[in-house]
Amino acid sequence: MPINLFLTTQAQSVRALLCSSGTHVTADALRCLPSLQCIVTASAGLNHIDLAECRHRGIAIANSGDSFSEDTADYAIGLFFDVFRQISAGDRYVRQGLWPIKGEYPLGSRLGGKRVGIVGLGHIGSEVAKKVVAFGCSVSYNSRKKKMSMAFPYYADVRDLAANSDVLILCCAWTKETHHIVNRDVLLALGEKGVIINVGRGALIDEKELIRCLMQGEIGGAGLDVFENEPDVPKELLTLDNVVLSPHIAVSTPESFLSLQNLLVANLEAFFSNKPLVSVVKDELRIPSLM
Repeated sequence: MPINLFLTTQAQSVRALLCSSGTHVTADALRCLPSLQCIVTASAGLNHIDLAECRHRGIAIANSGDSFSEDTADYAIGLFFDVFRQISAGDRYVRQGLWPIKGEYPLGSRLGGKRVGIVGLGHIGSEVAKKVVAFGCSVSYNSRKKKMSMAFPYYADVRDLAANSDVLILCCAWTKETHHIVNRDVLLALGEKGVIINVGRGALIDEKELIRCLMQGEIGGAGLDVFENEPDVPKELLTLDNVVLSPHIAVSTPESFLSLQNLLVANLEAFFSNKPLVSVVKDELRIPSLM
């Protein structure tokens, strides 16, 4: 059914909306749905939804919860491994026939003992923390507020976190507050041996400053699953062996999508049965965040 026909014939009766992160649920769209009571989104972040209008209308929101958390955390660890142990770069070295010509490949770096700073200690960040601790790493974190249930050291300022970390792993959502949360000052605080891993959103990092710091040797490397202007990746990043690039697939496994499917159905069933939503976004968290 064409959208205009739907809005003129059916929108008045719609009580629940199922959407993805690619669907912009604007105030204008919400005004076309006067009976709407619930939005179920197939994403963790909520930056595609007009949250102020939802709050004003009392519209409940359910998101993807922790459906993607384990697989995204695994991927963050994979990038962490790859950058420090130079797996992708070593693979290229062998495939290009350079091993017999240039000899042994330069040394990588041990993972154990690394100081890992996590930006956003929500579902994904907590999974990352558990995994890196198992490798003998220490963990500290930045979040909107200190997590009283966590014993890890907390830094209210991302720059201070970077200054006390060997690797910075970004797991938070992209919001107005977190846009370019990693700027030049943070990158310089991370230092010339420091590594940044991003499985959140590209715009969490000032990409131009990241490129400048990488090109000038002011940070040690990066593992990036996300970029500011996807699918366009800056050509400068393509030439650097200390950078691992990935096409925004950290969440993409059959298992995570099945988990998401089950959660979406469970939320809709709960709503239409007058039961609490399974993965409701609490009002105080409606600034979209995984932090």
